[in-house]
Amino acid sequence: MRARRLPSALTLITTLTTAATLAFGTAGPATAAERPAPVRHTAASAHGLASVTELLAQRLLLADKVAAAKYGTDTPIDDPGREARILDDVRARAAGLGLDPDAVAAVFRDQIEANKLVQRGLYARWDANPAERPTERPDLAKEVRPALDRITTQLLAALADTERARTLPSCGPRLAAAAGWSAYTHRLDALHLKGLARALPSVCAAP
Repeated sequence: MRARRLPSALTLITTLTTAATLAFGTAGPATAAERPAPVRHTAASAHGLASVTELLAQRLLLADKVAAAKYGTDTPIDDPGREARILDDVRARAAGLGLDPDAVAAVFRDQIEANKLVQRGLYARWDANPAERPTERPDLAKEVRPALDRITTQLLAALADTERARTLPSCGPRLAAAAGWSAYTHRLDALHLKGLARALPSVCAAP
């Protein structure tokens, strides 16, 4: 399958921002203790694409920890070598699941770019507001990357579960609705909403 791009990132951002603002105003993302339990991969949630958008939101929220780990160090936001290894890995695993490797790689490329978008936004926020800078530095190797790897495995399974739903003409609006719900449950702020919109374009696929 080849990816079918969603109509407009701006439209998605507006939709997601409206949904979250109506519920939570301008509040930032919920803390780990406040967030709801992850959506389980039931047939109903897979059909509704909530299994995918929930994992996209969870992965996006880990950008905060990635940024906190890197901020003020020589470690760059962009890491082409690691990004290439991730994409090679998901291509190989997608083939084993009977999925189009290039289409799956496009989804994960969007996740990488969304993550970097949030990291850059947080850097700018922390540069402008020193009082908001993180007070702890998470361990990338022991804490953050294993969590990202777990989500990668779960997201591959969710993409397989929703393969049929993602080829339907209704995928775009249903994906936006599912993303709006994920934004609502995680209380995403404007920066993370932009990240979520950036994470979505390659999820729907043309047959």
